[in-house]
Amino acid sequence: MTTEAIITMTDIQKKFKGFQLDIPFLQIPKGFATALIGENGAGKSTLLNILAGIRLDYKGNISFFDGEKDEYKIRENIGYTSSTNYFLPHWTIKAVGEASELLFDQFHMERFRKLCTDLGLDGESKKISNLSDGMRMKTELAAVFARDTRALLLDEPASPLDPLMRDRLCTMIREYLDEGNGEKSVLFSTHNIADMENVTDYAIIMEQGKVVEEGFVEDLKEKYVLVKGENADEAAAKPLLIGFTKSNYGYEGLCLSENLDKFAGMDIATEAPTLSQISVAIMKQYTQLRG
Repeated sequence: MTTEAIITMTDIQKKFKGFQLDIPFLQIPKGFATALIGENGAGKSTLLNILAGIRLDYKGNISFFDGEKDEYKIRENIGYTSSTNYFLPHWTIKAVGEASELLFDQFHMERFRKLCTDLGLDGESKKISNLSDGMRMKTELAAVFARDTRALLLDEPASPLDPLMRDRLCTMIREYLDEGNGEKSVLFSTHNIADMENVTDYAIIMEQGKVVEEGFVEDLKEKYVLVKGENADEAAAKPLLIGFTKSNYGYEGLCLSENLDKFAGMDIATEAPTLSQISVAIMKQYTQLRG
């Protein structure tokens, strides 16, 4: 599938002690929800902070919105939520709205108040420091969805949310995209894609600061197949599989669809994998976890 890009990154590098973000080329497709998937420490937050302008100490080039050069227009058209403390702790929910109204021309106070009510954020006088992680994230989401933007950058938005609110977040993302008629885009990070899979159009899998797989979800599900077999064939099957696991009942793992004929003569069953299964299997290839 050929699509336009809302963000294009070239030669992005950021070094830390013992870690380096290294992305030679990456594009975020326009008009879709893109999931940035990876373990904690894979570089997802660093990348999002670079894109959001929070972190400026990096090398490389980033192009937004078909080469827009006006930094003011770029800032106005990007909404960002953080996985850490983004608002000042002594701010109240009311102060978040007031600050957003001062900072962004296309912030709508009435929409913010309605979103706060709809998301169960009762009490404008509550301080950010007194909110649970879930309520803090709801406040951030209310603030960005109350703006007119062209792109949302959401860092681990689902992690502190309960299952019902995660489902609501998926609905909010899908409605945001639908309202844009192909002109709005969402990039969100997660280390657990299962709860957000139904809203994900494009997936980028990161490990140790690098992009190790990417593609539209439907294309990835055609690229890989889930293979299950008997333990008697384990020795022959294991070298062909990604994310190999075994139990008393047999083995399973991902195989490139183009390599499925190499299982000829083995007693196997095949299934279409979920995005979660694809992500976990690929991450197992690159993880530093052992055992």
